[in-house]
Amino acid sequence: MRGLLETREVQSPALESNPLGDPSRRRLTVYLPPGYGEGDRRYPAVYFLHAFGSGGGSWTNASGFAPSVPERLDALIESGAVPPVVGVFPDGWTSLGGSQWINSDAIGRYRDYLAKDIVGFVDRTFRTLPKAASRAVLGHSSGGYGALVMGRYHPEIFSHLGAHSADSYFEYCYLPDLPKAAGVLLKAGGIEAWQGEFRQRVRETKMRGDDFPVVNTLAMAAAYSPKKGEPLNLELPFDAQTGRLKIDVWNRWLVHDPVRFVPKFLDAYRKMKTIFLDCGTRDEFNMRWGTRMLADDLKNAGVELVHEEFEDGHSGVSYRFERSLSVLLPKLARE
Repeated sequence: MRGLLETREVQSPALESNPLGDPSRRRLTVYLPPGYGEGDRRYPAVYFLHAFGSGGGSWTNASGFAPSVPERLDALIESGAVPPVVGVFPDGWTSLGGSQWINSDAIGRYRDYLAKDIVGFVDRTFRTLPKAASRAVLGHSSGGYGALVMGRYHPEIFSHLGAHSADSYFEYCYLPDLPKAAGVLLKAGGIEAWQGEFRQRVRETKMRGDDFPVVNTLAMAAAYSPKKGEPLNLELPFDAQTGRLKIDVWNRWLVHDPVRFVPKFLDAYRKMKTIFLDCGTRDEFNMRWGTRMLADDLKNAGVELVHEEFEDGHSGVSYRFERSLSVLLPKLARE
């Protein structure tokens, strides 16, 4: 017997009137384990946060050769490798490509959307155990970053977290893209000119190789250095004409770097019952090093931590969720 996927729509007060005009009503995919439809048993819940450039629907897009993450979860439960849980797949997409799962004046309140609106809806709608000890949050890349954000701000909601290849140590993972983005924006004539051409082009064809550094830089600036009145309500961390790094703006980004904020909020992370961190040794965005730094700080603080590395890159590593789920799910409180 296998579990089922259900799709609901959630109206989010946190996302109403967001600056980008993105929908406040979002589709939510929920996995219900085998046996859910029988009896009145309540289940722990695990929340999956998608990466930058993806949406909530991406979780069910299995390739022809590999199962989707819900299918991996289902197989783990069916085999008895992990206990049954409710799986929750919220949508954190924005018209800039992603939200980093934080509250931002340029994007909207996506941390509140997840922690308040989605968790509240799930507990009201499904037979979950409505307590932190019975909830886990995990994700990959920007989703892993979002899991770390939840640990920082909401240990009263989530007691278990998993961060796969999470955005961390911004000097390594973001800084290399800034001169590339500066060159493209200079040639295009600025943010608004580039954005208009890009949106028209991707409707008709696909992204070019030089698009991603710009897309990524604009989205991260909207998350980390919002500024009303500027194009897209964001401030770039470099001068548009010379490419010179604006140290004051860059420092605003660094405040949001897990390598900086985790050591300042160790009391919150000590409340976590389990933290799982991993990253590929060939990660193209250099996340390996930030993950190692985080693991070092958390271990020294006495946090219950599992840290692993594996021989692979940044993308196409959804098989690693089988490992994190195997670590986290048996530790969720079941009553």
